[in-house]
Amino acid sequence: MTALMTERADGTVSDRVSLPTATSAEVRAELWERVRRRPGVPLAALALVVAGVLAGLAIPRALGRVVDLVTAGGHEVSAATTPVAVVAVACLAQAVLGGWGDALVARGGEEMLADLRETALSRAMATPLLLERSGTGDLVSRVGADVSVLAEAVRAMVPRLADAALQIALTFVALLLLDWRFAVASLLVVPLQWYAVRWLLRHSRPVRRAERVAQGAQAQTILESVDGVRTVRAFRLTARRLALAGDRSREVRDLALASTRIGTRFFGKLNGAEWTGLSALLVAGYALTRHDGVGMGTASAAALYFARLFDPLNGLLSSLDDVQSAGAAAARVVGLARMPEGGGAHGGDDDETLPDALSMAPSQPAVSLRGVTHAYVTGHQVMGPVDLDIAAGERVAVVGTSGAGKSTLAKLVAGVHRPTGGTVRLGGVPQDELPARRIRRTVALVNQETHVFAGSLGDDLRLAGPDATDAELLDALATVDARAWAEELPEGLGTRVGQGGMRLSPVRAQQLALARLVLADPPVAVLDEATAEAGSAGSRVLEAAAEGALRGRTALVVAHRLTQAVRADRVLMMEGGRIVEQGTHDELVATGGRYAALWEAWSGARG
Repeated sequence: MTALMTERADGTVSDRVSLPTATSAEVRAELWERVRRRPGVPLAALALVVAGVLAGLAIPRALGRVVDLVTAGGHEVSAATTPVAVVAVACLAQAVLGGWGDALVARGGEEMLADLRETALSRAMATPLLLERSGTGDLVSRVGADVSVLAEAVRAMVPRLADAALQIALTFVALLLLDWRFAVASLLVVPLQWYAVRWLLRHSRPVRRAERVAQGAQAQTILESVDGVRTVRAFRLTARRLALAGDRSREVRDLALASTRIGTRFFGKLNGAEWTGLSALLVAGYALTRHDGVGMGTASAAALYFARLFDPLNGLLSSLDDVQSAGAAAARVVGLARMPEGGGAHGGDDDETLPDALSMAPSQPAVSLRGVTHAYVTGHQVMGPVDLDIAAGERVAVVGTSGAGKSTLAKLVAGVHRPTGGTVRLGGVPQDELPARRIRRTVALVNQETHVFAGSLGDDLRLAGPDATDAELLDALATVDARAWAEELPEGLGTRVGQGGMRLSPVRAQQLALARLVLADPPVAVLDEATAEAGSAGSRVLEAAAEGALRGRTALVVAHRLTQAVRADRVLMMEGGRIVEQGTHDELVATGGRYAALWEAWSGARG
C-alpha cells in the first residue's frame, strides 16, 4: 500500500493509504486460476480461432498456384477454377470461424471480468478501515475506469491479440514449408521489432501506471469536493478546491499526452521494421527465382504470406501500449480481488449458504474482551488495554467525550476492525477463528451514517432478510414504530425510495436501518450513536425504535444522549481509549465521579 498526501475540504493535509496493487505475477496467477475454473469456453474459442487462421493460410498458396498457371501458359481458363474456389471457400471459412472464435473469447472474458469485478468490490467493501484511510475515489476509479479498460480489452484487444499471435506463428510455419530461405529473410525484421518493443515497454509502462494512479487521485478530489460541498462553501474553499481539481486534471492530461507521444514514436519504428522486412523478402524472392529455380508462384505466395503478416504483426505490437494500460488496470483490480475477505481480519467462507449465528449460553459472556488494544496507525494506540464482559441479554451503554474511543470499541466488537492486541470473543469463540459471514450473523452494527438504497422499500428491507414475506417486513417496521408511515406511502412496501425515488427523512431512514436489524435478527447488536442525526423530537422517536429493535438481544450502545445510559443495565465511561468507570446509572451518579459530572452537565443543559 502506498501513502498519498490528500487535501481535505477544510484545507488541511492528511496521509492516505492507497488500496493494494497486485504484481505482474499475481495478476497472471489470478487470471490463470479463473480461466482454469471454466476451461470449456477458452478451449472452444482457441480451436475455432486456429481453424480460422488455417483456412486463411490456404489463400496465398492458392493464389500462388494461379500465378504458376499464368506464367506457364498453355492452360485453359478453367484450370484456375479450383484454386479460385479454394480462395472463396477459405475466405468464407476464415470469416465465420474467426468471428465465432472471437465471440467466444469475448464471452468468456466478460464472464471472468464480471466475476473479478464482483470479487474486487466485495473484498473492498469488507474492509471499511482501509476504505476510510484510502478514500472512496480510488475504489470508484478501480471498479469504474479500470474495469472499463479491462472490458474494452476483453471485447476487442484479447480476440485481436489471440488471432494475431496464431496468424504470425502459423504463417511462419507456412513460409518454412514453401522454402526455408523465405523464412530466414522474414526474420530480419525481428531485431528491429524487438528493439521497438523494448523501447515501448521501457517508456510506456511507468507512464501508464502513473496515469491510472492520477485518475484515481482525480476521482478522489472530485468526490471529496462534492461530498463536502457544504464545508467547502462554509469555509470559502471553492477556489482552492477548483484549483486542486484543475491540478489533478492537468496531471491526467499531461500523462495522456506523454502516452500518445510514446505511441507515435513506436509506430514510426514499426513502419521502419516493416519496410526492412518486405525489402529483404523481395530481394530473396528475386534471387531465388533467377538462380535456384524457385517458381514465380512460390515467390508470390511467400510475398503474400509476409504481406498478410503486416496487419496481425503490427496490430500485435501496437497493442502493447494498450496491453500496458490494461495491465496497469488489471493490477489495480486484481489487487482488490486478492485481498483476504474482511481485509485479513477474519477468514473467508466459501459456503454460500447463510451460516447460523453463534449461540449465547448464559454460562459465559456473550461478548468478552481481554487486553484489547487498537491503533489505526502503527505506533499511535488509540484504545486500550480494555477488559470487558457483556452477559447474554445485557444492555451496556458507552459514554464519553469525543475521541474517547467509543466508536472504536463498537467497531471492534462488531468485527469491523481487528484489534491490534488482545482478543475479542463472541459466545466464547475468538473472532479470529470465525469466518466473516458467521460474525455478520452473530453481531450487527447500526451507526448514524444510514444509507437508503435505491429501489422499493420492501427490497431495501430484504437486504437484511432476503426470504422475508411482506407480513414479516411490516412486523419489523412495527417493532421500530415505522409501520404507520410505511403503509401510508403511495405504494406501501412497493414505493421506490432512495436515489430517484421518495426521499426519507433522517428519522425514517434510521428507523429503516433498525428494521433491517430486526430482520437480520442477530443475538448481539451494536448501536454507534444511531440516534445522533435526529433533532430533539426525532431523538425520542428513534430511542423508542431502538428499544424495540434491541429487545431480547445483547446490546452495546454508544449513547449520543444520556437517556440511553439511564435505561441501560450498565454504563461504561470511557476516556483516552480506556474504561475509567462502570456501573449502573444510579451507582455512577452516586459516586460523584466523571460520569456524575457528565450527567450533571447534560441535565443542566437540558433544563
